[in-house]
Formats: sequence, structure tokens, C-alpha cells
Amino acid sequence: MLRRLPKKLLALASIAAAVILATAACGGSSSPTAKPAAGTPAHAPFVMGIIHVGSKTDAGYNQAHAEAAAQVVKNLPYVKLLETENIPENADVSRVIENMIAQGAKFIVPASFGYLDPALDTASKHPDVMFDHPAGFKQADNFHTYWAASDQYSYALGMAAGKMTKTNKLGFIAGFQIPNIIDSVNAFTLGARSVNPKAEMRVIYDNAWLDSAKEAASTNALADQGVDVVTMIVDSPITVVKTAESRGMYTVGFHSTAVQQYAPKGWIGGIGFTWGGFFTREVQAIEAGTWKSNPKNLIGSLTTDMVTLAPFGSAVPDDVKQTVQAKIQDFKSGKAQVFAGPIKDNKGNLKIAAGQVGDPSLVNTFDWYVEGVVGQ
Repeated sequence: MLRRLPKKLLALASIAAAVILATAACGGSSSPTAKPAAGTPAHAPFVMGIIHVGSKTDAGYNQAHAEAAAQVVKNLPYVKLLETENIPENADVSRVIENMIAQGAKFIVPASFGYLDPALDTASKHPDVMFDHPAGFKQADNFHTYWAASDQYSYALGMAAGKMTKTNKLGFIAGFQIPNIIDSVNAFTLGARSVNPKAEMRVIYDNAWLDSAKEAASTNALADQGVDVVTMIVDSPITVVKTAESRGMYTVGFHSTAVQQYAPKGWIGGIGFTWGGFFTREVQAIEAGTWKSNPKNLIGSLTTDMVTLAPFGSAVPDDVKQTVQAKIQDFKSGKAQVFAGPIKDNKGNLKIAAGQVGDPSLVNTFDWYVEGVVGQ
């Protein structure tokens, strides 16, 4: 999705102008160039910094970024990693960036949307240091932005939810009601209703990206309404999946492929962001002197190595797995589109006509829910 409200809403404007990474561009693999042969002179150290807004073991947004940074070091052992966590979205991030630069950092990832303005301001003072920022809507010669679209996976996993629900009531817990969240809600609902027209979606917004008490309360509220499959977009999905499993609900995760360990019995599947290959290529481009010629805003898709499907849970029947995988292949080949008409909103208005496909800019502008979403 898509980082941190209220500023996060502005980040979505970047998607429409994004350059979609083709499979060839990303290589479909996170493998870096080959390691030097024995006897080759040692590679000069390269210092990379990454700054997390939360815990790097949150099994969610921050952990996905932390694992990516660790993968860079594994791929390129000469990289020295500087890493901080639990840094608030205020001027503190500028202090952390300056400290990293003082230690020789040449590539820094301020990995939360709320870091955008202070990080960009600090970057302007250090033109020889390159920055990658998640989902930002402002760029500069040494400050690029990135993200990965996930609505195709949301649709496919919605199909799994639609097949596995017994009550026909699905739930979605999210931080804020913003366009890219609505995009995911709509995609998931469309997928569910494509295999189960009786499926309905109930959405709760916590007005916070991380609030365990609210997440538990929202999950319990959905369970009390008869919801038996729940998904989420919050920084750490741990509370939601654990609470859901305790209430006998199935879950579909988001952000990291690590969360299923907390609720294995109720786990259906999930979406995980895998930035390691991308960051590795960024380091190599900086070293090669080609980084500034890259597009300033890169958006990956399911045909790249920036987002992936988490493993299915043991409760998922083979036919459900096959349905999900077949739809993903249709998306990859271009045979299927998420927002292919006819599509009505939940008030009965035709929004996308038959034979038409929703414009990609919908992810920036969604202010309506598809048929099947309960409420406004």
C-alpha cells in the first residue's frame, strides 16, 4: 500500500506517473552479479543506511524492509549496513541521516512515507548521496521513489476467501480510508464475489497504522458480526492474525511473508513485499554511475521481484490453491484485469462499463466501493 497518513494520501499521486518495472528490467530474480573469483582484489566497502519507523521484527512493513537490507549484504558482502528502528516521522530522521552520512553512507533508504520532507531536505544538502523512498510523490536527482502494486494479488486472494468463507461475511481492517486502501478492498471483494456472489465485505478503519488495542477490538467486532475471513493493511499484522485465529477466523496477510507463524491454523495466504533484489540493483547502479539515469519513480508489479505471494496455509484445499494460481497466471499474461467491467459501486451505479477496464489512476482516486462492500 502505499506510507503513512495524513501525508500518505499524497503519496498515492506518485503511482499514476510511475514507471512499471518490466520483467526484463527487474530480471525476475534478485540475484546480483557474480562474486569475484579467488585472487581478485577486495572490493572497496560500500555503506548503505536504512531507517525504520517501527520494529524491524514486526512481521509486517518494517520487517519486509529489514529483510531486504539484510539480503543486500548477503548478495554483496562488501556492503556495510547502518540500520536504525523506531525513528519517529519528524525532524529526528534528519539527524539519523546526517549521522549515517558522517559514517560514509552513499545510499540511504528512509523507509517510511512520513520521512519524505525531512529526508528530501537533507538529501538536497548531500548531492553525492543517493536516496530511495517508499511511495513518495516528490523526487530529485539524488532522491528516487519506489513501490509495488498489489491489487492483482488482492483479487486472487479474495478468490480464496470467497471459496473458504462459510458465513459469506469477509472483513478488512486498515489504518485509514484512503484511495489505495479502497483499491485493495475493492480488488479483494471483486475476487471473492467472482467465485461467491453472496460474499460481502465489512471494513473497519482504525485511524492508525499501528495500534494493537484498536486492531484487536476491530478483529473482535468483525467476529461478532459473523465475519469468518479477515485481511488487513496495518504496519504489523500480528495482532489481527492472532486475534482472528483465537476467534476461529481465517486470515489473509499483508506486507510480510513472515506473519503466518503467528496464526498457522487460520492462515490462508498473504502478500509480501520483497525489496532485496531491487535494493541490490540500486547499490550496483550507484557503483556503476548509472543510478541517476534510472526512472525517478519505480512501481513494481507481480511480474517483478518486488512483491510476492506468501505460502498457503495448511487449511487451504488444493482446488483453492489452483484457483488462485491460475488467476495469477492470467494476470501475468494479460488475460485478466482486476477492474474489468461491468463494475457497479455498492449503491448500484455503473462505474466501469462492460468491455472497459478501470484506469490505473484509480489507485490514486478511488472514493467509492464496489458492489458487495457493506457501508460507505
